[in-house]
Amino acid sequence: MEREKFGSRIGFIFVSAGCAIGIGNVWKFPYMAGQNGGAIFVLFYLLFLVIMGLPVMTMELAVGRASRESAVLSYKALEKEGHKWHIHGWFCIIGCYLLMMYYTTVSGWMLSYAWKFLTGKFSGAQSGSAGEVFGAMLGNPAEMAVFMIITVVLGFVVLSFGVQNGLERITKIMMAGLLVLIIVLAVHSILLPGGGEGLKFYLAPNVENVESVGWFNLIEGAMNQAFFTLSLGIAAMEIFGSYMSKEKTIVSESIHIICLDTFVAIFAGLIIFPACSAYGVSSDQGPSLIFMTLPELFINMPGGRIWGTLFFIFMSFASFSTVTAVFENLVAWPLDNWGWSRKKSVICNLIFVLVASLPCVFGYNIWSDLHIIGARDVLDSEDFIVSNLLLPIGSLIYILFCVSKNGWGFDKYLAEVNEGSGMKLSPKLKPFLQFVLPVLVLVIMIVGLI
Repeated sequence: MEREKFGSRIGFIFVSAGCAIGIGNVWKFPYMAGQNGGAIFVLFYLLFLVIMGLPVMTMELAVGRASRESAVLSYKALEKEGHKWHIHGWFCIIGCYLLMMYYTTVSGWMLSYAWKFLTGKFSGAQSGSAGEVFGAMLGNPAEMAVFMIITVVLGFVVLSFGVQNGLERITKIMMAGLLVLIIVLAVHSILLPGGGEGLKFYLAPNVENVESVGWFNLIEGAMNQAFFTLSLGIAAMEIFGSYMSKEKTIVSESIHIICLDTFVAIFAGLIIFPACSAYGVSSDQGPSLIFMTLPELFINMPGGRIWGTLFFIFMSFASFSTVTAVFENLVAWPLDNWGWSRKKSVICNLIFVLVASLPCVFGYNIWSDLHIIGARDVLDSEDFIVSNLLLPIGSLIYILFCVSKNGWGFDKYLAEVNEGSGMKLSPKLKPFLQFVLPVLVLVIMIVGLI
């Protein structure tokens, strides 16, 4: 059976960018920038996107496009006889499952908050009550389970229609909606009275802001965020390489994906920093920023019910685009490895992900005493394994596979990356890719584990 392909170039870019665009862009990026001095952090973030994120993305997409296979078989198609690089493919699949075991719950939170604002749950709420609403949601396993189930079922229903008719078609609509919403929300925040100071903190470099944080912390934070925002290392991107056409170079397409991903992250900051400044709220409050700080802003804002609804619909689109993209990886591997039909794979994966996501839901209420890694709860433990182990180790393996003689080899990787029209990767970058890039990824992993 001939492998499905994307129907259009924009479809490929939107789906791949949708995989990268997610909670990390609009949740983690703004508070990381807030904690690390604002504008200078943003500049270092952009630098590390180019020197780290871009090369690793080209490698993952190149493995997919050259092999026309999903995680395990892609390595088998390209590795030398007798070599065992394909073992990493199984860890990629495990990583995708683990990621979805908690990401679907957080995506459900976004959906729940969109519903709360839409139905007026926050209308007339007192200042300071947003934390109580969040706590009540976490303590209600039925509510969390319902919105997680909606997320999972909708995701697999989309994929049941195939790559072109399901994933590509829905993602185009969602990404178009996401981009319109983020621009509308950013313009609204920028125009708020008193928003100028937040804008200045975010966009005007100030060395004093950095000195209070420390240069090492800023650079490590920017490197970490740039690397993890693209979801590299667990074949989440590789699968879309296997559906790519060869008309354009992988470098060109990777740049488009990263630009779209960065656009969303930067504009998320344009929404959050002016709004926090306008209402005198701290922008460096970590993960609570989205569910406790921002709802407080919307409660006090004229027309807050509308703006809150739009913001959490935008957040739902951002998280759901990642969910459907990673689900495609879960659906594809039984098709490729065992010859399953798409329908069978969708149904089996749907059941498995629903059941596997429940520990994360229960981890905040009926299983709140369950700590898997140290003092971490279920969600934090699953996130730690994916973010601090599987993503950096996986990226390191992709790098070594593409640049070493024992792997696929630099020349074959370079030929695949540069096939088609568009920007090419210079062979002069070989020493950087062979010796510097692996060390940078290793540093991220060691610091993350410490």
